[in-house]
Amino acid sequence: MPPLALIAGPTASGKSDVAVRLALELEQCGKQSVVINADSAQVYADLQVLSARPDENEMQGIPHLLFGEWDGAHACSAADWASKAKAEIEAAHGQGIVPILVGGTGLYMRTLLDGIAPIPSIDPAIRTAVRAMSQGEAREALEQEDPDAAARLAPADNARTTRALEIVRSSGKTQLSWQANKQGGIGDSVALHPAILLPDREWLYDRCNRRFEQMLENGAVAEVEALLARNLDPALPVLRAIGVPEISGWLKGELERTQMIATGQQATRNYAKRQYTWFRRQPPEDWRRIGDMSFNIAAHFEGLFQF
Repeated sequence: MPPLALIAGPTASGKSDVAVRLALELEQCGKQSVVINADSAQVYADLQVLSARPDENEMQGIPHLLFGEWDGAHACSAADWASKAKAEIEAAHGQGIVPILVGGTGLYMRTLLDGIAPIPSIDPAIRTAVRAMSQGEAREALEQEDPDAAARLAPADNARTTRALEIVRSSGKTQLSWQANKQGGIGDSVALHPAILLPDREWLYDRCNRRFEQMLENGAVAEVEALLARNLDPALPVLRAIGVPEISGWLKGELERTQMIATGQQATRNYAKRQYTWFRRQPPEDWRRIGDMSFNIAAHFEGLFQF
């Protein structure tokens, strides 16, 4: 089967650096490679700085795909991304190029590898009715109509509670029953070579703090100003990306600068913590977890060099 490298981990863990290091080592062995983005913020053209999207210097001449691919006015779903990623992976394999998937969005990776449940569109009237409910009302309804979903979801998880209730009311089937019949995944058709980066937490959180301040110095404020000037729907993912609400609040006079920095750093750390937990628990046990960021790339990905 054709190879697929996967480098994943929380924000600020240095995933992109590792991907480029791997690509350069493959190049020294006469193998071409391409880095494919699997980060839900880095897909947006509007978030060069705030998503820490790699620049030309950081890419070091290695082709990078699906970075800045979507305009912020258009939400990129996991299915949208997986469709394009699948096409890019197939194109790379067709040319004898090793694709290196890199990112921190577990849902993207899971959708690509495992496929997606063929859940039909939600009836608009049902969506309106469900979203008009309070969290308490939605939770109570879900416990009655899809108790399995209610048992899986935290009581305060409003977004997932709403989604599960919409599905069961619109389709007559539970979310879990739909997910049991996923379609379109490529996991069984590639030779996967994964690396899950889970560095020391204190090191990671310090990187999160420093990176947010560096973003402010490198143009994050102008980036948010440009976004606000477009008058986009506030529900779009690009306007909910970490740093955008905090900087927006400061620009509108709702936060002092010190508050903006503190809340932005906290949001970044919280996100990194959630990603850390997900990548520690969710991927298969045989996906090696790596704590030492100076690990030997050639040794870990030895199988890639044999293709």
